[in-house]
Amino acid sequence: MKINRNEILTRLLDSLWQKYIQRVSYAKTYAHLVQSKGGRVVNDHIAFRTFNTITGKQPHGIGGIWHILDAFDYKPSGNYTFTEKKLHAVHFQHPEPQFPKIFVSQLEVGELPKWAQDMINKHVKDTPYHLSETAVLDLLEINEKGELEEAAVNNLVRELTAYFSRPWGIPDQMVVEQLNEISQYAAWTLLHGNSVNHFTAFINYQNVADWPDLQTTCEALADSGVPMKTSIEGEKGSKLQQSSTQAVTEMVKVKKPDGAVGEIPWTYAYYELAERGYIDQNGEQILFSGFLGEQATHLFEMTKTN
Repeated sequence: MKINRNEILTRLLDSLWQKYIQRVSYAKTYAHLVQSKGGRVVNDHIAFRTFNTITGKQPHGIGGIWHILDAFDYKPSGNYTFTEKKLHAVHFQHPEPQFPKIFVSQLEVGELPKWAQDMINKHVKDTPYHLSETAVLDLLEINEKGELEEAAVNNLVRELTAYFSRPWGIPDQMVVEQLNEISQYAAWTLLHGNSVNHFTAFINYQNVADWPDLQTTCEALADSGVPMKTSIEGEKGSKLQQSSTQAVTEMVKVKKPDGAVGEIPWTYAYYELAERGYIDQNGEQILFSGFLGEQATHLFEMTKTN
């Protein structure tokens, strides 16, 4: 029996979501509250962070995520530059609107001070490619034929889910802390690699009568004990409003100065919430599907560790 491309994608996204909510309790709380009120948990987009530098055998930068998305019919839809943060990003969209957008950013490592470049490159230059030859061939078959034998699907989803984690070795604590002084993005990515940076609730399709918009949703989450961002990005009625929970903190493995492996607390991910407004396109009112650079800049900071 053949499984079509969209069903395989659905299984992969669900696997990533389940993995994410085990780490980000605030997202699990949101889902529980929405479902208890008869609403729907619909995600607007998923974000990933990457390094634009040689990462061994793994495709580098945005390409490290893109080459997987390509098999599932995602296409680039918007480009964004964050000059001050030395970031470039692309968002990808699927032709079927029920699938979330994918926002992939990359740190332009070559624009960092030489000492920071050297630290990052030393840690990531020998990264292995964590997909087996079988998984690569399966992705090619999905890309070409739009389907895959059911017997191969579970293993492929398992391999792809594992791919979305840190692909290089445990970083040095001193390196993480020094990078954090000039780029919290760099420190985060060195620690978490290809892991999901955040999922985002699509408020427009939440369908909870008590929470008709982003503002009421954020207030309800705060009342339920979820620590929230103190402000909403974007004006009421604009084409995009965004906010988020605070980021959860995890104990992460690092190499201590003496070479021993230990743990330190560090931020992992937050759960974002987005409400989209309508724009005119060829005389038709449609939901805005892009992103706004200034708002995204502020949300990047939600993973900052002091």
